[in-house]
Amino acid sequence: MTNVFSLYSTLKDRISRREAQVSTVGLGYVGLPLALTVSESGFGVTGLDLNADRVAAINAGERVVSYFPETRVSDAVASGRFSASSDPAVLADADVILICVPTPLSDTREPDLAYVVRAGETIAKWLRPGHLVVLESTVWPGATATVLKPILEARGLRAGEDFFLAFSPEREDPGNANYTTQTIPKIVGADDHRSRDLVDLFYSQFVTKTVPVSSLATAEAVKLAENSFRTVNIALVNEMKVAMEAMGVDVWEVVKAAATKPFGYMPFYPGPGIGGDCIPVSPVYLSWRAKDVGSAMPIVDLARLNNDHAPDLLAGRVAIELGKAGAAVKGARVLILGIAYKKDVEDTRESPALAILNRLEEMGASCDYHDPYFPVMPVTRDHPGLAGRQSAPLTDEALAAYDAVLVATDHTNVDYAQVARSARLILDTRNVFDAKGLCPEQGAVVKI
Repeated sequence: MTNVFSLYSTLKDRISRREAQVSTVGLGYVGLPLALTVSESGFGVTGLDLNADRVAAINAGERVVSYFPETRVSDAVASGRFSASSDPAVLADADVILICVPTPLSDTREPDLAYVVRAGETIAKWLRPGHLVVLESTVWPGATATVLKPILEARGLRAGEDFFLAFSPEREDPGNANYTTQTIPKIVGADDHRSRDLVDLFYSQFVTKTVPVSSLATAEAVKLAENSFRTVNIALVNEMKVAMEAMGVDVWEVVKAAATKPFGYMPFYPGPGIGGDCIPVSPVYLSWRAKDVGSAMPIVDLARLNNDHAPDLLAGRVAIELGKAGAAVKGARVLILGIAYKKDVEDTRESPALAILNRLEEMGASCDYHDPYFPVMPVTRDHPGLAGRQSAPLTDEALAAYDAVLVATDHTNVDYAQVARSARLILDTRNVFDAKGLCPEQGAVVKI
């Protein structure tokens, strides 16, 4: 019979001494920053990813992620404490296994835990007494206990007795220089006190603050609450934008002024919709689980619907503004500035810019795009037919040839002064030109 106290004490000691070996399953926008942060704190880390090309690039010290410091990956590899692998056998040498895999929506817009299931099945083959397994991927409350735990226990080991199981929701904000993996407080939860103590101790070695909660389900719910809050408020401000425009009021000025109130208000800004793998996904997981237990979240569902329709509404608005300028949308040439889902990152997941581009072309427009992070359009999950297109150059001559230039993503390294100088009609979803004090020389800027 396994001595759970002995397993617990041994792992606790190894974590305290930073001698525990760590493996991260997944080296994407969550797994790689986490792996590097853990390694930089003194732990030995092996990142596991099935993408052999990405593994090779990481082991070669390539930057891989544009907003990382230039030498962050190469320094970690050179330290000897970090490496990447596509061989699941590396899990055998780990003491702590962190699961950082995607949890997207299915084709029917429901939760898809296929990656978590596969990760669990892989880990189960190498699971041994004394392992600490932590899921970081976004899931619905109860998923770690009812989906992942049975997979890990299928070979006879028991969570809380033979190995330790916890949940800690990722809180990465790609491209945010003010908040990093190390400085963002870390929620940690488990269903038994030993697992909770170990996960709390582990993360406290490299983050400034841990926030223990009472259960796996509570920790899972925290992430969904955070992003559902954002979903509702983004939908609200985009709705206010339309209404206030009809009243002759600039919503950007309203939000800026309201944000001076030191209590009871948090500014959210209008935009072309929501993107990434967090804000569009978390509310779906929360609403789906609510229905599963006989409840409902109508406010969240309405906000989701509002945000899902935002790209279509903006495409319609582009057609209206083209008409005001004397051009029909059918046959119009439109340049989309920015295809990433947010500024200064090379990530197109759920990007509203791509949805707008698709919709405009369905309406008969001819669309190009410019994005410094994507010289060539990648294969995307939602719009694979756009793959292979090339980013259009930003020259005075090229800009002047478009009937409209639509700012969908406000990347920092775009020459907006040149756009203001040369474009005939600028449709600004991000308030870039007002914020920069730029006035067009020959056309007009319309905030939409």
